Amino acid sequence: MMNKTRRKKIDTVLTYVILILLASFIVVPVLWMLSTAFKTEAQTYYPNPKWLPDPFSLESFHKFFNTYNFGKMTVNSLITCLAAMVICVACACLAGYGITRFKFKGRKQLLNFLLITQMFPSVMLVVPFYAVLSKYHLTNTLLGLIVVYAATNVAFSTWMLVSYFKTVPIELDEAARVDGASSFCIFRKIILPLILPGIAAVAMFVLFNGWNEYMYSSVLVSKDSLKTLTVGIVALNSQYQIKWNDLMAASTVSSLPLVILFVCFQKYFIAGMTGGAVKS
Repeated sequence: MMNKTRRKKIDTVLTYVILILLASFIVVPVLWMLSTAFKTEAQTYYPNPKWLPDPFSLESFHKFFNTYNFGKMTVNSLITCLAAMVICVACACLAGYGITRFKFKGRKQLLNFLLITQMFPSVMLVVPFYAVLSKYHLTNTLLGLIVVYAATNVAFSTWMLVSYFKTVPIELDEAARVDGASSFCIFRKIILPLILPGIAAVAMFVLFNGWNEYMYSSVLVSKDSLKTLTVGIVALNSQYQIKWNDLMAASTVSSLPLVILFVCFQKYFIAGMTGGAVKS
């Protein structure tokens, strides 16, 4: 009995040690990013760098909004990501409802196809997207970027939401139809409120993907006034010099919206992710 208790304590200690080590791989780079963001450019080239800035400087944050025009890029990123999120969530909800509530040939094959589309690397789609957008004069436009962001995320979003629709008993639909409710009324007033955690998880998934996306925005948009935040941040990494303090300050500011969003909606996000994993 004593051996089992001792072994359990040792396992618990080892588990915490491993978790702390794994967490340090995430926390330490973030802390270094924050530290560097408040340093002057000269401090970033010290042979023996220090964790705490001395002196404490806000110069890089001033450059973020004035010198580098990142304010406009942030607005562009917000517009494209939020619009793509709304389109993607709306399409995924309608598709998920149709797949789970209506019987038609090829339904299982359609779900498999949605999953297969996610196995191809994004770089394969750059040329086709550019060709299609050029045909309809949507290159160098935020609308074209919104279409691309929505198109690249809608398949996986639908696949995720299907599992949540399956958790809602079909008997609820039948009871509502007896009372005279239409399919759209059932979808809007009964089904959607029950799958809100799943919708929140999908919305944050699409928003995070769009906010951090670089390849499509760098290829499909070349106008400086339409560039997104990730493209501007990467541009700080020049061929001849890297201004680490400016780069870390820009990275810190760009991370804030995602952190705030996750903190505010983490309950729905975690419930949505775990619910889909367990019930799918």
